[in-house]
Amino acid sequence: MTREQLAGAARAALGGGRRLAAVERIAGGSKKGVYRLVMDDATTAIAYLWDDAENYWPAAEGDDDLTDPFSPGLGLDLFEAAHARLDALGIRVAAIRLVDRNGAHCPADLAIVENLPGESLEELLARDRRAAAPVMARLAESLEAMRGYRAPAYGKVAVVDGGGTSRGASCEGLVLARALRDLAEAASRDRRIADARERLEERLLDLAAAVRPRTEYAVVHGELGPDHVLVDADGNPVAIDIEGLMYFDVEWEHVFLRIRLHDAYRPLGVDGLDEDRLALYMLAQRLSLTAGPLRLLDGDFPDRASMAGIAEYNLKKALELVHA
Repeated sequence: MTREQLAGAARAALGGGRRLAAVERIAGGSKKGVYRLVMDDATTAIAYLWDDAENYWPAAEGDDDLTDPFSPGLGLDLFEAAHARLDALGIRVAAIRLVDRNGAHCPADLAIVENLPGESLEELLARDRRAAAPVMARLAESLEAMRGYRAPAYGKVAVVDGGGTSRGASCEGLVLARALRDLAEAASRDRRIADARERLEERLLDLAAAVRPRTEYAVVHGELGPDHVLVDADGNPVAIDIEGLMYFDVEWEHVFLRIRLHDAYRPLGVDGLDEDRLALYMLAQRLSLTAGPLRLLDGDFPDRASMAGIAEYNLKKALELVHA
């Protein structure tokens, strides 16, 4: 996408009479381009660009299979469906200023949304845990609204709300299959996982066998770390990177939150979660957070040290779950 194309889209989104003064790439995105647009009157917005050139992840078989809830959350259709569902639940999301899927402004899927210039929840927690308390309380309310929604089927929100059917027979079955793939992939890249592969596989199978069937599903972001929550001017948490939104077991969300927040998770804890699912999903996510970063490092992802650190930390945590 050229600067001229982006300038035209920015004018369409924010109103005529303005000129695009600056484009700033926002670091951190691995599946889409994220750019801050600054107009000559200081008006700002954020552009999301879903294009192969903006995706650092190596292509893999099944990436475009939306019936797999864990396939990459890519594209404008997923974003719009997720945005609509969260907005209907009263969850704060960045307001959409423009969408372009027909090439009016550029050849790739494009959305321009409200810019939220404040800090992320991750930054706020690191700076002042006490100041973050009311934001965490509001995030807990948002999570409760998501947990309280009941969908009759699991899968990506865009698929289920569109009347589609997802692959597999159960959430836990999908998680087990994915974890076994992640285990094989991690074992091919690291000797320590390879040496423990048999024990890890046995543990996964035992944990999955203990899970009881379930037929109702909640709204789950999937990667709701504190870096995927911004804080607006009124102190409200704002969910971003929402394309992976799905109907799934709420335990999947809470395991991820526990991994990312450590002791700061406490205000978000809830009663009634299934301990068997939590145990299975914890090991599965540790393996995913090992295999995924290692796979990403096969490409040209720029922040290699941090990604290698994520893989190493979660590799050790996965091994602890079978060595304890």
